Amino acid sequence: MIDDQVHFREPGLEHKGTIATESRAAVAGGVTSYLEMPNCNPQTVTAEALEDKHARAAAGSMANYGFYLGATNDNLDAVKAVDRRRACGIKVFMGSSTGNMLVDDERTLEAIFANAPLLVATHCEHTPTILANEARARERYGDRIPFSEHPRIRPAEACYRSSSLAVELARRQGTRLHVLHITTARELGLFEPGDPGGKRITAEACVHHLFFDDTAYATHGARIKCNPAIKSAVDRDALWGAARPYAAAPAGLPLVQHALLILFEQVRAGRCTVATVVDKTAHAPARLFDIRDRGFIREGYWADLVLVDPAGASCDEPVHAKCGWSPFSGFRFGARIRATWVNGELRYRDGRFLPGAAGRAVEFDR
Repeated sequence: MIDDQVHFREPGLEHKGTIATESRAAVAGGVTSYLEMPNCNPQTVTAEALEDKHARAAAGSMANYGFYLGATNDNLDAVKAVDRRRACGIKVFMGSSTGNMLVDDERTLEAIFANAPLLVATHCEHTPTILANEARARERYGDRIPFSEHPRIRPAEACYRSSSLAVELARRQGTRLHVLHITTARELGLFEPGDPGGKRITAEACVHHLFFDDTAYATHGARIKCNPAIKSAVDRDALWGAARPYAAAPAGLPLVQHALLILFEQVRAGRCTVATVVDKTAHAPARLFDIRDRGFIREGYWADLVLVDPAGASCDEPVHAKCGWSPFSGFRFGARIRATWVNGELRYRDGRFLPGAAGRAVEFDR
């Protein structure tokens, strides 16, 4: 599995997670390569910060790695000059989330879409809508906003308003656009159906949006607070075919260890086939990001492999993410990750990590 959207929080936020801890969780979950986001501290918005990320990963990542260069309202020159061999894409926060990287200047957005030399990956939510909804929630609830308000604060309207703008900009400028973590049935209408090969505009959904719906906020609270918010069961199905106060709980879920297992739950439920899981988690990311010699089992390719026991029911195995918790605690998965090979080396087997070389930087055919 190639996970093209992870947040490992290093540098600057190591109390949440590090490249070392989160890449171990990735390998335990069958993820052999990842592409990591720029909203850390300092933000990955310069060539120097990008190289610093590479150096950190070379020293301590168990899985293979790639990194996005982040766009801001004032780093267009860095976006234009990005080394196509060192960045997997350009990340644009068209909605505010963890880390203040919102790009809300319309002229800057137009220029980024017109000049980006790599795929543009977007976080799409309309921030003014969100801020207005949050203000109304504070007026009503004060500091005791229930978690069930999260999908009302960050509603389907905010997602569609932003994602439709991204698609409009991409069509106008001919941009290679990939809209991350869509959450609503309405957004699906913005994209052409079928295989992503050859498309200029694509999108993806995250496993937690395929697994939970908004009724789960009552039981899971802060553990499923994420941006964009988990929406209704209707939205979840359309994508297929806590003790902390609301305001104090950061948004984000530790998912990399369980993403593949969640998808095998969908196989068990008859929503998709194993072949579909392989295509969406290995083949498609490799093609989308022009990743060289990975994502397929072929002669001459790197042996990034995961052995899944589809009947090896697992429940409450250790959480390897640094935070130490998972929104799936107590859930009995029908499948189990038995072994993971990274670059041909067996690095994880039956709950144990095995010694070996660090992961490698993914390379691109560009």
